Amino acid sequence: MPTLSASPISLRTAARVSHRLWQQAMSTTVVAGRRSETPWRADFLDHIGQLPSPAFSLSSLHRLSDASHAVVPRCRTVIFRGMWAYLPNNPKNPAPRNPLSLQTDLPVITTDVRMEKITELLGSASSSSQDASSPASGPGGTVEAVFWVPQTMTQWRIQGHTYVVGPDIESDAAAPVRAAVGQHMQRNNPDVDLSSWSWTKELTAHFGNLSPGMRGSFRNPAPGTPITQEPGDGLGLGQEVHDLEDAVARGNFRVIIIVPEAVDRVDLSDPNRARRWNYQAVADGPEPGWKSTELWP
Repeated sequence: MPTLSASPISLRTAARVSHRLWQQAMSTTVVAGRRSETPWRADFLDHIGQLPSPAFSLSSLHRLSDASHAVVPRCRTVIFRGMWAYLPNNPKNPAPRNPLSLQTDLPVITTDVRMEKITELLGSASSSSQDASSPASGPGGTVEAVFWVPQTMTQWRIQGHTYVVGPDIESDAAAPVRAAVGQHMQRNNPDVDLSSWSWTKELTAHFGNLSPGMRGSFRNPAPGTPITQEPGDGLGLGQEVHDLEDAVARGNFRVIIIVPEAVDRVDLSDPNRARRWNYQAVADGPEPGWKSTELWP
């Protein structure tokens, strides 16, 4: 992926190169066929589908101050929103949908741009070109996601890095994000035309998949500010948003894509024979894949 510099010419050049990378990713990874099946994906989705609410714990790194190199862990409970490019069907979602012709193994959550997790992810990213003070779409830092599924007595631990998807996702500046994520998007229906597939449409569909009350939470007062502080024009608790293009709510809405690098699965369903597997993403070779190893639990 090219490194963006401050020069406008270099920026335009980098954007064109990144766009070519995205086109290559779509043609080789999606159009030309599917990579080998992810060994953990089917069981993971089956297990998560048994949860009454797909909540999990997400850990990120929080920098103590701008002048300090010290970081501390932060953990919060978030909701699994499906896999990127394959949004779960919701008949109450009023948003236009992309064709369900792509498949990824990239878990997705949604969040408010004003939450600390956004600045933590963008601030801990390796790319120096990302400005965490004005977060939009960009590469994020590392995370660990932990799911406990009591119905199957299984723990899933996913380690990886992230990408933040915001309202500028179709811009030239966001081309590196599209290129990087596009490499994980595989065609699963060769008969569907992908020419109308849109990143903005996918982002809006995630917003529409939320309830009107949850959409309204993106019009809440700024999270973490003192209650004595006036919330600002149009902000307040308990609102509902029915307009999918509501400027305030959409301005605060973000999707976070997790790119797994390692997945750990512990099965405790048999108390006499607990089992554990580790799956490591392998980038070397003719095509990406996964290495599976069974471990002592």
